[in-house]
Amino acid sequence: MTPVIRVAIAGYGNLGRGAQAAIKQSPDMQLVGVFSRREPASVTLIDPSVPVYAMDDIAQYKDDIDVLILCGGSKSDLPEQGPAFAGLFNIVDSFDTHAKIPEYFAALDTPAKKANKVAMLSVGWDPGLFSINRLYGEAILPVGETYTFWGKGLSQGHSDAVRRVDGVKSGVQYTLPSEPAMARVRNGEQPTLTTREKHTRECYIVLADGADADAVRNTIVTMPDYFADYDTTVNFIDQQTFESEHRSMPHGGFVIRSGVSGIDNKENNQVLEFSLKLGSNPEFTASVLVAYARATYKMNVAGETGAKTVLDVAPSLLSPKTPAELRKELL
Repeated sequence: MTPVIRVAIAGYGNLGRGAQAAIKQSPDMQLVGVFSRREPASVTLIDPSVPVYAMDDIAQYKDDIDVLILCGGSKSDLPEQGPAFAGLFNIVDSFDTHAKIPEYFAALDTPAKKANKVAMLSVGWDPGLFSINRLYGEAILPVGETYTFWGKGLSQGHSDAVRRVDGVKSGVQYTLPSEPAMARVRNGEQPTLTTREKHTRECYIVLADGADADAVRNTIVTMPDYFADYDTTVNFIDQQTFESEHRSMPHGGFVIRSGVSGIDNKENNQVLEFSLKLGSNPEFTASVLVAYARATYKMNVAGETGAKTVLDVAPSLLSPKTPAELRKELL
């Protein structure tokens, strides 16, 4: 009988709650604890039977946990926690600062190898599932171009930026992919697209009392690094509409590889596309983390150590089913 994988969660925000829900749907896993920087008694879990421990005490449990899922943020939490915990546990995280992945990989690799553990980093949908599909596209259609479009989805970073504008009481921002641009790619044109041509941005703002709508709009649409390079629409709504229509966290996107096959002027256009439409970004990301936690455990049992990414994982390791079952049911 396959042993139950003992899983713990470090951090209990939206991602941590999503991870707990995903583990509950996984019969081969048991959530043995949640670790928080908050006072444990103040943390309310969706399943109150699971114990909550102080993050500072986590090293005491290194023999009781098969895989630790890190649910902190990429900006400040994971760069500190990842290297520290990789020397104690098999870990999986969702580090998503693309430009810093190589150096983060190196920071996890040494302590994980020294401890004979696996550190699975940058798991989610981008980086993560989108990364795999970019690889598939390039490998299968080596002559071509890859395009990634994000949305329609709520951007947490851009939403935070609009909320910091003077005169904004509440606000969110959605990233929308350009339908005309995607249509060109799907038609096999392989266009060169500017930032403005690929995505638009849409804001929904509740003004503070006495705020100037025109001034708020101008501040947003001209904001460097966030909105200045995009066509941005600012919509003003009341607080009731904001609460009823803009509290969920949907997201999604597309990876499209447009390429050609054949030789001697007999080339054929080929298009490979992968898409996601998510009702809850953190819950879906957490579900990916849980599947890769299973793979992390299996890889370590097989003798693998060190830092790994989704590009290093055989798909069958993600499933609780046996290879024989997978061949019969899915192949």
